[in-house]
Amino acid sequence: MSHTERRNWLVAYDIADPRRLGRVHRYLKGRAIPVQYSVFVFHGSQRALEVVFDDIAELIEPSEDDVRAYHLPDRCEVAMLGRQDLPQGVVVGGRGLDRLLRKLNEDDDELIVDGGIVGGFEEDELPDGLG
Repeated sequence: MSHTERRNWLVAYDIADPRRLGRVHRYLKGRAIPVQYSVFVFHGSQRALEVVFDDIAELIEPSEDDVRAYHLPDRCEVAMLGRQDLPQGVVVGGRGLDRLLRKLNEDDDELIVDGGIVGGFEEDELPDGLG
């Protein structure tokens, strides 16, 4: 894989200080899709991820905080339990997440989840990271 090839990354963090936690969360909301509190999907190249990590490095305390990114394969399976904190009307199951990630790869504005296009969102109302 080249450093310029766009791919999906699962970014997760554990931040000890509530103030730093808020800063990291707000920063990532502007650059990635929140899938759980403290867990985001970032779509970009290795170089773009390095820029994000350089920016986050300015926001955290490395001796107390932990930020990680895991490359997600193009097709992934997800097992879930419990509630999902996604916008109303958006439910992302294992197949739905796979479709969402593939759709991000196509750089399309439509969000496909569990086989259907999720309606009701204008472009400026899409969840952070999708518009």
